[in-house]
Amino acid sequence: MISTLTGRVESVEASSAVIEVHGVGYEVRMAAADLAALHAGQETHVFTSLTISQDAVTLFGFLSPASKRMFLQLQKVSGIGPKVALSLLSTLPPDRLAKAVADGDTAALSKAPGLGKKGAQKIILELAGRIDLDQIRPEADGPSESRDPGAKQVIEGLVSLGWRPQTAEEAVRQACDAASIATPISAEDVPRVLKLALSSLDRGR
Repeated sequence: MISTLTGRVESVEASSAVIEVHGVGYEVRMAAADLAALHAGQETHVFTSLTISQDAVTLFGFLSPASKRMFLQLQKVSGIGPKVALSLLSTLPPDRLAKAVADGDTAALSKAPGLGKKGAQKIILELAGRIDLDQIRPEADGPSESRDPGAKQVIEGLVSLGWRPQTAEEAVRQACDAASIATPISAEDVPRVLKLALSSLDRGR
């Protein structure tokens, strides 16, 4: 089972990206928001889920553990397969998707292509009360502002330079991993992390 990939983005298409890991290119189907955060040449870390059917073997990828958890949770609903689950994640981020289920918001869920009102009602019926919102909220995936003010400072700096928040957060995480910089990021390490993250993002342009 392939649970994660760490490598270089070779290309980004409308519904998938090709990530090269040690000379092997993996085609990974991803939600629209995750694909928008990727650029050819960028180093990335993707959480994955391998799906095997009669017709194909498909690798689905996510930039956050919360998205992967939600993807797997949705497929526990009868009649909801990986394509519809990914469509839902392309329509709503995992935290808003979880809230829509908790609130019984069929209108929000049924906006996903390939689902419809009856499918949305089934998801709410089968998942309401079963999704742990604490495991889905955005701060469960990355550095919390209160827990890591250094990371917040770097991310804000990257955003001010025109990078998307999600892309900036991923670049900070990769910079810390690559240089073995401890988190929370100390004030002394902030300039170094910013420089490393910028270098990585510029290579991915």
